[in-house]
Amino acid sequence: MTSQGRDIYIIDARTLRGNGIDPPGVWRKPHAGVFLWGRLMPERAVLFIDGNNWYHGLKEIDVGDLGRLDYRKISEKLVGPRDWTGTRYYIGRVRQTGAARLYSSQRRFLSQLTFTDRRITTHLGRLETRPFKNPAAQELRRYLGQLHTRIDSSVYSDLMSLARRHSDSVVTVEKAVDVMLAIDMAVMAERDEYDAAYLLSADGDFTPAAEAAKSHGKKVYAVSPLYGAQLAAIADSFIRLRHGWFDDCYC
Repeated sequence: MTSQGRDIYIIDARTLRGNGIDPPGVWRKPHAGVFLWGRLMPERAVLFIDGNNWYHGLKEIDVGDLGRLDYRKISEKLVGPRDWTGTRYYIGRVRQTGAARLYSSQRRFLSQLTFTDRRITTHLGRLETRPFKNPAAQELRRYLGQLHTRIDSSVYSDLMSLARRHSDSVVTVEKAVDVMLAIDMAVMAERDEYDAAYLLSADGDFTPAAEAAKSHGKKVYAVSPLYGAQLAAIADSFIRLRHGWFDDCYC
């Protein structure tokens, strides 16, 4: 499959058993030094993981036991015979105050990541809360206020109470994470710290970072269970993973 001249590969267990095309950036067995088509292979590979986007992608295809995923296995499986030099996991830091359970869960997950292999590092942004006006609740209040048809008074009261209760809420927003990843990807390319970047995200906001890396002669592979048209248009390959690909990636 192609998008604006770029290759898009959908990878599942069947493909990796040999029924399909072997895309660049995904390997089944060691083949040091060259691509399967005989092209010279960039040696050093770094994975840049957009933790939030990656998490939602895994949930979208029903990958279970996310806490048991082994990111060393995932990294080695993606880069194949390339020299895997690092996996960088970017995520917003959960605050201990007000979310003790979530804070503890994230701490365990991040500790497990870095314990798995010294080449895996975590890079934390911040999470901020913001007031949010719920447009659906506001629209419901307007609708009820202009309603000309009589409805049961108890139903009207319940609906109006529901609209008021949900009109104003608080949402949590991740800050600095995407910027941190994009800067690291571009600067590390400029410093010649890798030859191939694996961007585990479908977020089109990383397109400028991918373009910057490619301007320094680097290969960029976008990898995600989700599809990202903007990244697919600029990356050397967009590798879309299916559920079965993760079967051998657990601790």
